[in-house]
Amino acid sequence: MHDRRGRTTSFGRVVTLVKDDVTLTALGGETRTIEEWLTTFQLLTVVLDPYTNESAWLLATAGRVLENFRGADCRVAFTVTADERDARRYLGPWADRFLVFVDPKRTFVEAADLERLPALVYVRQDLAIVGKAEGWQPAEWEHVGALVGKVNSWSHPQLPKAGDPGPFEGSPAKG
Repeated sequence: MHDRRGRTTSFGRVVTLVKDDVTLTALGGETRTIEEWLTTFQLLTVVLDPYTNESAWLLATAGRVLENFRGADCRVAFTVTADERDARRYLGPWADRFLVFVDPKRTFVEAADLERLPALVYVRQDLAIVGKAEGWQPAEWEHVGALVGKVNSWSHPQLPKAGDPGPFEGSPAKG
């Protein structure tokens, strides 16, 4: 595969499988296993830690990425490593625009084997994580977006866009 600048790109060959008993709780309190959330659609989620600057720097960009895939055949969501109250405060109006999962114990973070946040995670219906970008490396996020776009016959966002932050490593995912 080639990126928009003609460079050869590749995705990691090691696939992480999320255990089928991992639960995700949506704002409002509905808790289901990840397997149940993925019955109909794949999942593209931006994982954020509301207690760090790094996730805050990327909130608008993350919203734009999710917005791009809103009509595609995948479930788009924010996953916030906080309780419901803090997640709502942190996301503000974004909480009303997208599905939001709360992960205060970082169960999904651990199941996805994340090391840095923010992160963009793409989970297939067979529970395989087939795309993952950690921290903010725009080319990596764009590669995950390109994969989602290819699988769903959908356009993907070009990153970075004017106004997006410069690349950064992110904060430790384990908290």
